[in-house]
Amino acid sequence: MGLSKTERRLRIKRRIRKVSFGTAERPRLAVFRSNKEIYVQVIDDNKGVTLVAASSRDKDIAGTKGTKSEIATLVGKTIAEKAQKAGVEAVAFDRGGCLYHGRVKSLAEGAREAGLKF
Repeated sequence: MGLSKTERRLRIKRRIRKVSFGTAERPRLAVFRSNKEIYVQVIDDNKGVTLVAASSRDKDIAGTKGTKSEIATLVGKTIAEKAQKAGVEAVAFDRGGCLYHGRVKSLAEGAREAGLKF
């Protein structure tokens, strides 16, 4: 019998996390995508600290009308601005087991447009 959708995603997530590791110079940009919302954090794995975070539930984004992909682009731009204020220029992208497609891709492109390098 094959893997369920969640088991498959968790297997991919573990495979990505073996390689992706956030340092102080290049923290990890971790994405979590639920059915309605999208959340993103910039994490320094050496210290185990979240440097900055953004989500589609933030007050400045929550009132915005648009598709989920358009909102994900706004979240990407927001996290890039917050990261640059915190002194982060480059990150390691962790898509969290999701395919680089749709909302995850929109978030990444939004972060790149706002000046984050990965």
